[in-house]
Amino acid sequence: MGLLDFIRRPSASRPDAKRIVDDFHGLYYDANLSGGTWRDTYWQGIPTYKCPLDLWIYQEMIFKERPDLIVECGTANGGSALFLASMCDLAGNGEVVAIDIQSGERPKHARITYLTGSSTSESIVAEVEKRARGKKSVMVILDSDHSKAHVLNELRIYSRFVTKGSYLVAEDTNVNGNPVLPGHGPGPNEAVKEFLAENSGFEADRSKEKFFLTFSPGGFLRKS
Repeated sequence: MGLLDFIRRPSASRPDAKRIVDDFHGLYYDANLSGGTWRDTYWQGIPTYKCPLDLWIYQEMIFKERPDLIVECGTANGGSALFLASMCDLAGNGEVVAIDIQSGERPKHARITYLTGSSTSESIVAEVEKRARGKKSVMVILDSDHSKAHVLNELRIYSRFVTKGSYLVAEDTNVNGNPVLPGHGPGPNEAVKEFLAENSGFEADRSKEKFFLTFSPGGFLRKS
């Protein structure tokens, strides 16, 4: 069987498809380019620690949902916040609140507000609550501390800000052997499973994984 014949086979009849995707996922994640291809990715010259396929999904979500507010917990150098703000520019709507425990020089944009502190601190949560008040559409992206306890706490706190039909995204559910970094220990993936077990108002939207490679498998949670 040739390569084209293999590609054209229905996915259901390709039991090795997951292995192929996982193998490429590992190669992409671990490639020796500053510690992984994802660490050597930029948006408008700013380091953006994301999988570009996930960024494409984000732009589809922004244009479909037209969020008034996007909350990003964990922003590092601000590349992803700038990307989200750029998409809001193109969509003609929305603002970004980017939270990180560290301050620093980050890209300035009229749609971005940076907050310094823990995403789970009372002061930060109170500020987000104030900014979310009255918004018709709110989306939240979690990409800070990847320990299970922290992510589960974030999920429980920030789920109330997400509006009906919008998304709460837990990033990096791929760690702890899902399929990368098997030695990480319980993290976002395990936190999501526990959160969904106690919350019937959210469900994992697997349609957001249509490009096969995603750093957030099972992590795109839609509020019903």
